[in-house]
Amino acid sequence: MNTLTWRDVLQLAQNGNPAPPRRFELSNAQWQVRLTPEQFYVTREHGTERAHSSDMCTLFQPGRYSCVCCGTELFDASTKFDSHSGWPSFTQAITDNVVAYSADHSHGMTRVETTCNVCDAHLGHVFPDGPAPSGLRYCINALALAKIE
Repeated sequence: MNTLTWRDVLQLAQNGNPAPPRRFELSNAQWQVRLTPEQFYVTREHGTERAHSSDMCTLFQPGRYSCVCCGTELFDASTKFDSHSGWPSFTQAITDNVVAYSADHSHGMTRVETTCNVCDAHLGHVFPDGPAPSGLRYCINALALAKIE
């Protein structure tokens, strides 16, 4: 996998994302049965959990993090860092085609939204203020993730 940079993220958000490794689609009614109400709000309705509401922010054991909706592996714990933002933060996705990027103009600002490229679950946002080598900070809702040991 190549390390993405902020320039790469902006190009993907503007020009389209790579093809996902597979697709997983359900109706809203099926998602509501599969997810908790909080997970549904965050992942399917593009919500945001309260900052510092999850212990996942301080969890740094080895492993991987998958999409809570479809199980696609998204992030490796080796790329996780404490951003002090109140949400789990990563510097890079596992592969270039599991996270999708799009411009988000909500709340009077422009950000880059991250979604699962397999099932379109809202994950969070990515920012250009992370540590080396990528300089990226994937700010992800803990409710959108499942920890894989």
